Amino acid sequence: MTTTQTPTEPAEPDPGTPGLRREQPPDPRRERPAGGDGEPDGSPFEGLPQLTRLLGTIVAPTTLLTALLFYFGWSHAFWYYDYFGVNATLLGLTTRDYVQKSLDGLFVPMLVVACAGLLVLWGHALLRARLGAGARPGVLRVLIPAVAATGLVLVAAALVSVFVATPLSRRLVGTPLTLAAGVLLLVYAVHLWRMSGGGSARRASWVAVAEWAAVFMLVGLSLFWAASDYSASVGVSRARRTVARLPTYPSVVVYSERSLSLRAPGVRETRCRDPEAAYRYRYDGLTLALQSGDQYLFLPRRWTAADGVALLIPRSDALRLEFLRPGARASPTC
Repeated sequence: MTTTQTPTEPAEPDPGTPGLRREQPPDPRRERPAGGDGEPDGSPFEGLPQLTRLLGTIVAPTTLLTALLFYFGWSHAFWYYDYFGVNATLLGLTTRDYVQKSLDGLFVPMLVVACAGLLVLWGHALLRARLGAGARPGVLRVLIPAVAATGLVLVAAALVSVFVATPLSRRLVGTPLTLAAGVLLLVYAVHLWRMSGGGSARRASWVAVAEWAAVFMLVGLSLFWAASDYSASVGVSRARRTVARLPTYPSVVVYSERSLSLRAPGVRETRCRDPEAAYRYRYDGLTLALQSGDQYLFLPRRWTAADGVALLIPRSDALRLEFLRPGARASPTC
């Protein structure tokens, strides 16, 4: 008697058996885009992460920020005291003094850049929303050439004004801001072009890094140039404001053991009659503008740009200062 065996399905191999593990399908969440660094092929921001890491490694942000603040503070102080005919290098200002003065010249530029950045981001968000609604071909056909042409015109005008005197170069921070705006418009036009499908081929990594480095250099130097010019202008305007407010500042009476032979408009020398006086000479009509290091910087209360004199006197025990509130009368005798 023969029996017919029913075919059975092969037993499923044990997953723990070496060499017999079932291959799992790849997890799409673990796959990285082909572009590397989280950027897909043809991304307009390809190469930007590498550049930011490189800059963060080479340049310490704190050191760079301190250096920038020091420079802008130096520019502000130099032109402020230059208005009074004083070389700022003689005053012995410290790094803290320069950093504190830099905030006066950087407040407005930082405010303008922040507001402009917000407007650009909001405008780009609106554009993306419209493109997502299906208006891509018509909008980009008009927008890309317009943005690119505007950027080229601005860059060309700025470059010409660097070498030739133009109405743009005569305006405060006109040339650097025009150059920065033109470069950013060109970059945005390229971004829109790539977003629309142009230039979809992947660029070499070093090309993308070099492109962003050039953009950062052009825009960064332009903004640095603009902030430097603006800081110098603020220094001069603050000096003029100081002159206008000198009559409202506290006055100072300087007593000295010996004659200082001060000759300035509105400054009066008085010789004390008391032979036992420790300070024999007195000077009225002055205002203390600065005390830095071992020196006093005095300005006559009647200082003018035509005949004004700034007095730099070393600090010593041979001097005594007496301060008076605005409008208060000093004693007529020593």
